[in-house]
Amino acid sequence: MLPIVSIVGRPNVGKSTIFNRLVGERKAIVHDEYGVTRDRHYGDTYWNGVDFNIIDTGGYLPDELDIITVGVREQVIIAINESDLILFVVDSKTGINMLDNSVAQILRRQQKPVLLVANKADNEARRLDASEFYSLGFDELYPISAVSGSGTGELMDRIVELLPEHEPEHHESIPKLAFIGRPNVGKSSLINALVDDERCIVTDIAGTTRDTINTFLSYDDKEYILMDTAGLRKKVKIKENIEFYSTVRTEKAIRECDIAVLILDAERGFDVQDKRVLRQAEEYNKGLVIVWNKWDLIDDKNTHTVREFEKIVYDAIPQMDYIPVLTISAINKKRIYKVLELCDKVIEEKNKQISTSELNNFIAKTLLKRPLPMKRGKELKIQYGLQVKVNPPVFMFFMNNPQDLPANYRRYLENQIRETYKFAGVPITMVFKQK
Repeated sequence: MLPIVSIVGRPNVGKSTIFNRLVGERKAIVHDEYGVTRDRHYGDTYWNGVDFNIIDTGGYLPDELDIITVGVREQVIIAINESDLILFVVDSKTGINMLDNSVAQILRRQQKPVLLVANKADNEARRLDASEFYSLGFDELYPISAVSGSGTGELMDRIVELLPEHEPEHHESIPKLAFIGRPNVGKSSLINALVDDERCIVTDIAGTTRDTINTFLSYDDKEYILMDTAGLRKKVKIKENIEFYSTVRTEKAIRECDIAVLILDAERGFDVQDKRVLRQAEEYNKGLVIVWNKWDLIDDKNTHTVREFEKIVYDAIPQMDYIPVLTISAINKKRIYKVLELCDKVIEEKNKQISTSELNNFIAKTLLKRPLPMKRGKELKIQYGLQVKVNPPVFMFFMNNPQDLPANYRRYLENQIRETYKFAGVPITMVFKQK
């Protein structure tokens, strides 16, 4: 694991802006509203030959006891425990706040290096006034402006000096599994059950997860990156800018993942929003898995019931009936590791290669079963085909007049490919070119 730096402090001091500045891209949601960042958010960065991870945490509110605030406080403590170095961020514009003192009390008890970062020091007067923060009891103070970047170079120099040495690990690409779906279907609960760790805040309030949270998992000698995304809502219901940015992050997670795992609530069913996000993942040629969660709440659990739930999905999306369906209970941990096993199978399917000779034998048999139609008095012919790509699979067919090939015959050909070669959970791309 790379060394870890955590960014902590009270709300609205610019922690997410600092995170984005140090990581070098706009990964964390930045907004003036109090307490926008709720979960820990991970990023990786590089400075002076040193790679390390950065954690952006929720604003620390020690005296408020509502369920979100308590969850944020726990996230900060977990982040501190995971870190090799801590950046304690304060606001040079407003000066010392009583909440700053509360955070300082906790950090002074840590046996880890702490750098005091006075953000929003946008001019010389604020840089000079930042000296008041020495009273919080830390030796090293760095006045910076995360917006302009002023002072961040010096801060990064000191960070890499204090970090422990790390021997880089060289390994194959780890598959990324994005857990997507509507709010409150159990995405965070499933990840917590898989890693047995309270990495994500889990409550019964819809929309708790706003940023995308990446979690490393090793299971059965295999490694995975689990991506917990903000719960998707219908766009007409997204009234806050924050909700909009969360949806953008979720869509970005879909683009970056290898497998999109759609989580459904067994009590709430399958709706238009679920269909939309599945089609979006299919457009990006991602591996697809559907998981019915909260199976413990269904009374009549038998094979017939499972088939009924499969039918609910396949009736709604008949052209996506190649997606495997699984029922689980994240709360009871029933069949949760089957999710990983199913994702492994989909990854295998994504990398399946059909030889050219085998594919052309298949084409010949398929054309015998259902000959190509006539168009404008001419017989359509497919001369040959080949698989030109894996992960995802792309097939190219060379024929006369490809523009005249009817959509229903293309669909027939894809169905025959799936019937013969499966490609479960994997979108297939077929390209028809003029011979």
